[in-house]
Amino acid sequence: MNAASQLDAIAAHIAALRTDSGGSVTALSNEARSSAELIGALPPRYGEVLLSLLDRLESSALFSEESCSFSQKDLLDNLQVWADKARGQLVS
Repeated sequence: MNAASQLDAIAAHIAALRTDSGGSVTALSNEARSSAELIGALPPRYGEVLLSLLDRLESSALFSEESCSFSQKDLLDNLQVWADKARGQLVS
């Protein structure tokens, strides 16, 4: 799978989680963490930010709703921003 396809898959997982249409944090995290071609195509900071967001998202999934110090909704919003910026990097 090429970098753009990997980014599309991550974006699809983010969208599924944001709309409660059957997505799972585990599926998103596994997809993102295994996207070596995508991470390699982006500046190094993108990989660091992605892993940090995923770590916090995984932590938030361990708790019910917003009881964790990490808001799952905010983290998904931040992951969407990350995906949008990553797409911009791939295009340029």
